[in-house]
Amino acid sequence: LIISALDGFSVCIFAYGQTGSGKTFTMTGPPHNRGLNFRAIQMLFNLAEEAAVDNGVTYTLHLSILEIYNETVIDLLPSSSSANNNKK
Repeated sequence: LIISALDGFSVCIFAYGQTGSGKTFTMTGPPHNRGLNFRAIQMLFNLAEEAAVDNGVTYTLHLSILEIYNETVIDLLPSSSSANNNKK
């Protein structure tokens, strides 16, 4: 999945299931045992940095983390301007 992203393909990690089935734990995990999202993003940045050092390759990365709950889409990575507006 991560190699495909670095090869230029759009990729998606998707968790679907019943309430209480462990989706959040699998995707996020606790601080001492990070979940799939954190591990994939860390690997993505590590491989991109390695390519930059070894081959002079640079990447432009676009990342979205969304939650759909009760038919409502929630952006879990708000833009810096909206994050600043929420800090009052």
